[in-house]
Amino acid sequence: MSLFTSLTSFQMNSLNVVLLQAGGTDPGMFNLIFFVGILVVFYFVLIRPQQKRQKEEKLFRDSMEKGDRVITLGGIYGTVVSIDEATVIIKVDDNVKIKVDKSALRAAPDATPKAEKQTT
Repeated sequence: MSLFTSLTSFQMNSLNVVLLQAGGTDPGMFNLIFFVGILVVFYFVLIRPQQKRQKEEKLFRDSMEKGDRVITLGGIYGTVVSIDEATVIIKVDDNVKIKVDKSALRAAPDATPKAEKQTT
């Protein structure tokens, strides 16, 4: 057992003893509340931001149009030339076009977001 684990379990046991002496709740109930609290923190720190990021990426892929600046997951910058159901052809340079899967594209950092395009 690591030092962190043993300290944490020691602290939990000490807290349970203090709660019982003060006429508090059952230690099992405290452990359940502590576990649920950790799950809530994990949800807001890890799961929710990932879901938000996936939603934004899906929205970008669904609203992609000809002329949009994109970057592939491999780091290739280009401009969208044509869009099929699952693939996109991007122009990388003069006379150089490549066909990539839609899921391998992200908006280029220098691209103007759709909301800003519509307002200007």
